[in-house]
Amino acid sequence: MPIDFRNTNSLWASVAAETLARLGLQTAILCPGSRSTPLTFAFAAHAQIETLPILDERSAAFFALGCAKRQHLPVALVCTSGTAGANFYPAVIEAYESGIPLLLLTADRPPELRHCGAGQTIDQQKLYGSFVKDYRELAVPEAEVDLLAYLRQALVSGWRQAVSGVPGPVHFNCPFRDPLPPLPDGKTRSLSTDFDANTFFAHVVPPAIATPHLPLPLRTWQQTKKGLIIAGPATPLNPEAYCRAVGILSRQLGWPVLAEGLSPLRNYQALNPTLVSSYDTILRRSERAASLVPDQVIQLGPLPISKVLRQWLKVHQPRRWIVGSQRNLDPLHGPVQMLTTELSFVAQQLSASELSNAGSDKDGYVERWLTYEKAEQQRLSAELSQEKGLVESKVVWLLSQYLPEETPLFIANSMPVRDVEYFWPPGNRRVRPVFSRGANGIDGTLSTAMGMAHRNVPAVLLTGDLAFLHDTNGLLNAAQLVGHLTVVVVNNGGGGIFEMLPVAQFDEASGETPENIFEKYFLTPQKIVLSSLCEAYGVNFCQVTTVEALVEKIATLPTSGVRVVEVICNRQQSVEQRKRLLNAE
Repeated sequence: MPIDFRNTNSLWASVAAETLARLGLQTAILCPGSRSTPLTFAFAAHAQIETLPILDERSAAFFALGCAKRQHLPVALVCTSGTAGANFYPAVIEAYESGIPLLLLTADRPPELRHCGAGQTIDQQKLYGSFVKDYRELAVPEAEVDLLAYLRQALVSGWRQAVSGVPGPVHFNCPFRDPLPPLPDGKTRSLSTDFDANTFFAHVVPPAIATPHLPLPLRTWQQTKKGLIIAGPATPLNPEAYCRAVGILSRQLGWPVLAEGLSPLRNYQALNPTLVSSYDTILRRSERAASLVPDQVIQLGPLPISKVLRQWLKVHQPRRWIVGSQRNLDPLHGPVQMLTTELSFVAQQLSASELSNAGSDKDGYVERWLTYEKAEQQRLSAELSQEKGLVESKVVWLLSQYLPEETPLFIANSMPVRDVEYFWPPGNRRVRPVFSRGANGIDGTLSTAMGMAHRNVPAVLLTGDLAFLHDTNGLLNAAQLVGHLTVVVVNNGGGGIFEMLPVAQFDEASGETPENIFEKYFLTPQKIVLSSLCEAYGVNFCQVTTVEALVEKIATLPTSGVRVVEVICNRQQSVEQRKRLLNAE
């Protein structure tokens, strides 16, 4: 890109854009505003950077989060001064907690216009507190080579921070003096004749990030009679390679694999013949749970959502080896050792070693897991296939059976992630689960899913009605979406997850107040007519009330636009069936 020498701010911003493009930046989300004008012009003019204008900063940040989940690279976010940057905060927290790289460029007034009543000015220093990996207050732009070199290196360093170790957001606060538009000011004329862009940017390349490889306890694992691999939520860049690597661990060690519903493993069943997905229901029966206690566990990523599994591990506290993270992923505070290395390296070392437990199951440990898994899957399949109504467990089961192969599926928090954990069976459709399990909230669900779907193959969002309504401003982004997103809204008239919690019985049992506290303050049912809402935003809408109608909508997906499919479910029927399926004897 030609460097823009029209004035000091345009020079500064164009050097920033070129530096980030050479580092690998593909997408920048630009929120409208005056103080960020230099950055907006620079990014919008850069041929190698896709720029998207998004009105609402909160929604924009979640859209960027979704893009970064798909790209596995930082996405830039630009906003003006004042409270605009504060609206990024919820997505910044999610990005930090879930290890997603973002570059936050908040424009600001120069120091002399702060704390003096100048308009649209707040204290933006360390605005995001401890939820960023790095914070830099950039210098006020000057047309000097040394300061441009400083800017270049600050951005190179920030990018490296965003992608190294545990990825995460990095914040640059960017002060600008007037004039903000690229109006010629004559201050850059002499520099423009001597500036050699090829030399200046010669060493700006994507950083090579090395992963430490600690010695692996291969012999300890090989000598373990009852070992278990527990695979938690994961969105690897190459899902098939991830599943093959887990398959190598399982075969070489002779250990079964417990696969979370948010792991790609359940969708590549053929690569993992000892896959177990029904562990939550298996472990609810005490005699089974007692016979399955492992001596050693290899934990891949965070623990699965299942509270039953976590309580079982906490009671027995087997030694666990957590692979692939530099963060503490042990909420059980047990005997854990972190192996800060890549899963592929572990698989490679096991393959190269002469150690193998393949085919060795002397006490029938693996066979017990697989026998229980087969029985549970047969029972769940029989009951769900015979279920005629659109209860919530049936919706998840239908998605697992009928979504087109390799569909990216964003799964909202609250009940959808739990129903996927409980009822998504193993298969070979290579569906790609995507999620936001950093802060585990419903904030920004629609916007994140739209960012994930942008320039992707046709994608689907599975969400409850409250999570959808919490982010309806995301529908403003439909015009920016290149690709397709089908939004399956399970409308059960409120926060169904609270029906599964003790608070559901408290108000009814107390009898101390005539007001239904549980429904009013926890379920919080909304009276929004989704068809009217979608019409206001110009978004395609349909409502389904039968299994056949839902199958028709999910078996074939459009190639462009946003489509909302409202699935009407009876909350109480869904709760009763969920309990029946999970607690069957």
